[in-house]
Amino acid sequence: MTRILVVDDEVPFLRALGVSLRARGYAVELAKDGPSALNLAARGHLDVVVLDLGLPGMDGTDVLRGLRAWTSVPVIVLSARHNEQAKVDALDAGADDYVTKPFGMNELLARVRAALRRAGPAVEQPVVTTGHLTIDLASKRVLADGRTVHLTPTEWHIVDLLVRHQGKLVSQAQLLREVRGPAFERETDYLRVFMAQIRRKLEPDPPRPRYFVTEPGMGYRFQAGDQE
Repeated sequence: MTRILVVDDEVPFLRALGVSLRARGYAVELAKDGPSALNLAARGHLDVVVLDLGLPGMDGTDVLRGLRAWTSVPVIVLSARHNEQAKVDALDAGADDYVTKPFGMNELLARVRAALRRAGPAVEQPVVTTGHLTIDLASKRVLADGRTVHLTPTEWHIVDLLVRHQGKLVSQAQLLREVRGPAFERETDYLRVFMAQIRRKLEPDPPRPRYFVTEPGMGYRFQAGDQE
């Protein structure tokens, strides 16, 4: 049975969400503050964490960083904060998805299902294959339809980072921080140029990318499945 940890300081909302998830067949743990959430997470395997940002004492972002210190469990952030920077900060801290309050139960369930589909062990195999690409992380080699593709060091760095986070959203700031350093986190135009070059070299139809997809205003995701 899929195990979900829900963390929210609004107890009536927390209990109602727990009832709704259990009614749909999920095993649910509930926590109303950050320390309780981390203790529950440490005690056993979880499949998904649904985490409110506005927690008392220990903010939800701190809980997220605490989780990311030792687990890659998918985390769906809930928040009443609608501004883009709040979303970017949560994604930078390690969130996999972001849902703003108020939200419909069907939307949350769809996001949980999507997180579970994307979840899995971090990419350990040295070679990742799609219908068109073979990406060898160990030898830093990429084949497109069987032909070797030359990537610049910066292009490879971006590809390597996205592939190692396969299925997960990687924020623009994280990519820029990894590729160019902390001082360049806002140079999104620079990142767009390199993503365009990567798609031109690796995508079968660059204007309609299948593998290196954009999450507008937030970041990029590598998906290995051939999606039309």
